[in-house]
Amino acid sequence: MATNVELRHLRYFIAVAEELHFGRAAERLNISQPPLSQQIQALESNINARLLMRNNRNVSLTPAGHMFLQEAYQIIAQIDAAAIKAARMHQGELGEISIGFTSTAPFMHKVALSLRQFRECYPDVAIHMHQMNTKQQIAPLQTGRIDIGIMRNTLLPDNLEYQLLFRERFMLAVYDDHPLLQYANEGVSLEMLSDYPLVFFERDVGTALYDEIIALLANAGVTPMISQEAGEAMTILGLVAAGLGVSIITESFTRMKLDGVQYIPLANNPAYSEVWLVKHKNFNNSAAAARLTNLLISNMVDENL
Repeated sequence: MATNVELRHLRYFIAVAEELHFGRAAERLNISQPPLSQQIQALESNINARLLMRNNRNVSLTPAGHMFLQEAYQIIAQIDAAAIKAARMHQGELGEISIGFTSTAPFMHKVALSLRQFRECYPDVAIHMHQMNTKQQIAPLQTGRIDIGIMRNTLLPDNLEYQLLFRERFMLAVYDDHPLLQYANEGVSLEMLSDYPLVFFERDVGTALYDEIIALLANAGVTPMISQEAGEAMTILGLVAAGLGVSIITESFTRMKLDGVQYIPLANNPAYSEVWLVKHKNFNNSAAAARLTNLLISNMVDENL
């Protein structure tokens, strides 16, 4: 049986049921009494049930009225809860964010700090992290499977845009007692690496860093002797610690404290690697994603000074 019950009918009925007096209920609702009586009659007619017994002196709930009052409370509570959730989602306090990130992103201090701050401020926003190399993030950003990507600088398709988060220097990772440690204070020039085997990213894993470092060495006239390749940052450093070679890494790697590995700056080297925050130009990210984006950017300001 179809009904035509409106939300205001429920609020009117609840007021009368709680006051058990049409005059007081009308005053509480800030309406006059005759329209209130008409609305209650219309409600009873719509649901085909007598909810209230009334005479000149008393108003009381029928058994159907008692049951309907409890159901009305639940409906109003659900609507109020839905309104609160909608407002919180609109304000970025509720929802979900999918983030693509490179393997070194968790070791970038300001990235980790921003994620922790966001979690503390907005615990009801679910954050889904997806580890992908830079080029692997392109397709899911284009389809919307991930909302934002934290990646190295690369060539982007026209429908993606980036915001520079920060730049980081290149460093050299060596094992303990390596001969190059004698240059720890003044730094190592790239030309010195011609005689040392390198531990390197696999080409299809560390795509952006691989290209950057190969270009860096080429500009210095160095043809690298790649002795080992690995797909994970910790594996690369483990191979360095085992004495299988040295590795050119970025500064964020140095936050990985591994026994047997030491870090040396590169001398006279102005090159750096850029870390980008990338999103789709035409997709409207959620308010939660916008909040996280703004937090990341604001926390990175001093990185670029």
